[in-house]
Amino acid sequence: MPFSLRSVRRLAVAQNVQVLKCAVRAMASDVTLLEVMECKISEEQERIKKFRKEHGEFKMGEVTINMMYGGMRGINALITETSVLDPEEGIRFRGLSIPECQEQLPAAENGCEPLPEGLFWLMMTGDVPTKGQVQQLSCEWADRGKLPDHVTKMLKNMPKTLHPMSQFAAAITALNHDSKFAKAYSKGVHKTKYWLYCYEDCMDLIAKLPLVAAAIYRNLYREGKGPDKVDSKLDWSANLTKMLTYDDPQFTELMRLYLTIHSDHEGGNVSAHTTHLVGSALSDPYLSFAAGMLGLAGPLHGLANQEVLIWVQKLQKETGKEPSEKQLQDYIWKTLKSGQVVPGYGHAVLRKTDPRYTCQREFAQKHLPDDPLFKLVSQLYKVVPPILTELGKVKNPWPNVDAHSGVLLQYYGMKEMNYYTVLFGVSRALGVLASLIWDRALGLPIERPKSFSTEALIKKATGGKKGKDIKKK
Repeated sequence: MPFSLRSVRRLAVAQNVQVLKCAVRAMASDVTLLEVMECKISEEQERIKKFRKEHGEFKMGEVTINMMYGGMRGINALITETSVLDPEEGIRFRGLSIPECQEQLPAAENGCEPLPEGLFWLMMTGDVPTKGQVQQLSCEWADRGKLPDHVTKMLKNMPKTLHPMSQFAAAITALNHDSKFAKAYSKGVHKTKYWLYCYEDCMDLIAKLPLVAAAIYRNLYREGKGPDKVDSKLDWSANLTKMLTYDDPQFTELMRLYLTIHSDHEGGNVSAHTTHLVGSALSDPYLSFAAGMLGLAGPLHGLANQEVLIWVQKLQKETGKEPSEKQLQDYIWKTLKSGQVVPGYGHAVLRKTDPRYTCQREFAQKHLPDDPLFKLVSQLYKVVPPILTELGKVKNPWPNVDAHSGVLLQYYGMKEMNYYTVLFGVSRALGVLASLIWDRALGLPIERPKSFSTEALIKKATGGKKGKDIKKK
């Protein structure tokens, strides 16, 4: 039930009759996500308006010069409603941890892992959906899931040497031909309705992403053969795996877990921030998300799981498939002394093992405990952190999500490492597009932080001295 009785009573006390009617309507079994969103947005707009009026001048902290040069780490400057990343606790989606999501969100028939549709509903509304609401969302995405002919032809004509992420971003950009937001804006729609057309585009885009991703995979690795249409009887993840030409039910369960846990990670990561930034210019959701995917394609972001596998395979080649602890330690020190990092370890925010790593590890322990690559990753989990701690320069010596995901994909037969980031991108759409809808609902303005030159910073920090007066020691 998307609205609690407590919430309804609160609205009644506020005498907000229209929102109260919405809340009562939302309790009906046939309520749609759009109807729930109309109520939620109205209530949230008033809540934030009141909050800003009363506390808009509250200071969240000070920005240091090191923060400015250090990639803006630690600067409290973004609004993201869908998830919060705590350094010690990990990710929470609308207040729910990953284990809580696994427990509370609906799963497929005969399945255990949460359906990504359920997480999307949670991120959009803040409420845990019913099984019926999740099934309804699966059906709606299936109904919207058809690619325009020009996108299908474009993907077929892409050169085989073009990276899958380049193809993914290009296809998403081309989908903006049918953007409802862009068309409405050009006709002068009122800004209070921006969110509604953004919602329509985001729902269409999410529905089409499995077809785009699967078409790229089939064209590159299956000679173009395989299912190319959405099955209305299947959920979002099952449709993706079917169109990828995989029929193992365990792989589909893995995809449900994978697409859920990779969906969002607060607003400051490159793909989320880029989508928000481009969207703040009122670029339509297709262009905004395509920009985010170009950021995800970077080796310091979504490409990291591929780098982990490459590093692990080099390790295997040098030490054998069952290396001793001493061999692992020597190889890790060799990596570090060569000026490289151990891929898959450390995180810009987290100061503990990434919960997304942990739930993948639990999946592997359940389904592939004897897989040699999983055993090696488990060995590294024991050996790497103490070495990074001894090094003394690493704030977080623990594994992140990328340290494990490639191992699972390899086990089920997906050996094409170049493609992994596309799957990451399909998942990340859920979080960043949910946030984009809320950006427009709350009327967030174009993003435009102030910049300084080094010379200007020196003057501010030294009371007026010029840069040339700052001597090297």
